[in-house]
Amino acid sequence: MTIQEMQDEIIEDFAIFDNYMDKYEYIIELSDELAHFDNKYKIPLNQIPGCQSRVWLDAKYINGKIIFTADSDAIITKGIIALLIKVLSNRTPEEILKTKLFFIDKIGLRENLSPTRANGLVSMIKKINAYAVAYKN
Repeated sequence: MTIQEMQDEIIEDFAIFDNYMDKYEYIIELSDELAHFDNKYKIPLNQIPGCQSRVWLDAKYINGKIIFTADSDAIITKGIIALLIKVLSNRTPEEILKTKLFFIDKIGLRENLSPTRANGLVSMIKKINAYAVAYKN
């Protein structure tokens, strides 16, 4: 599935909810989709600065694609990073860097986050892009 198709699918998934509390519950459910994140990767280098909660992101470069794993000590934040990973993991650095993450605004995520969580979202995206820049050929 392409990045575009994945974002469209997320928009469809969120369209069934009438209010943002239901969307928050769904985001919390998405946190369960994250692969296990080994505690040995919960190091300062992997921690994303600027987040209200603690968030760790690790990346492996395998066969030309970046595989992301992440964890957070807050379930909503964990769900948000799960959404980003769903869209951007297992992609080439070039794909990641040219992606416009339109689903964030289409599902109303940015406008319904507290200012500190919104800053955290921006920090997560910056960290993902930094990995893509580092792994770009």
